[in-house]
Amino acid sequence: MVKKIDHLGIAVHSIDQARDFYEKVLGLVCEKIEVVESQQVKTAFFAIGDTHIELLEPLSETSPIAKFLQKKGEGIHHVGYLTDDIEGCLTKARLAGVSLIHEEPVEGSGNKQIAFLHPKSTGGVLTEFCADPED
Repeated sequence: MVKKIDHLGIAVHSIDQARDFYEKVLGLVCEKIEVVESQQVKTAFFAIGDTHIELLEPLSETSPIAKFLQKKGEGIHHVGYLTDDIEGCLTKARLAGVSLIHEEPVEGSGNKQIAFLHPKSTGGVLTEFCADPED
């Protein structure tokens, strides 16, 4: 049901400061910067092969990314897995006893449908299911 790793989410205090490393050192190109109000975050995407690096900058002190940065500092925030059946993935996870942060998918960056699984149920890794917008 999971097709591939879609992206690695990396929490940063400032996309403007962090993107220098990805562009100047790694030679990646920032494909887009987007504000996702529902998640209180600004994102920047860099393609590397068929996977992306997603930089996540908080828009407010109450955003989940701001809370993460306060507790853990900058670094890997989550792994996003692409699926064509996000509801099926959530059901399978729920039946396996995994604690869901989102019971139903919500809108994320790029109009993708997303849903997170609690890291206490996934070996300490915040896990995201994401699905491309339907045509």
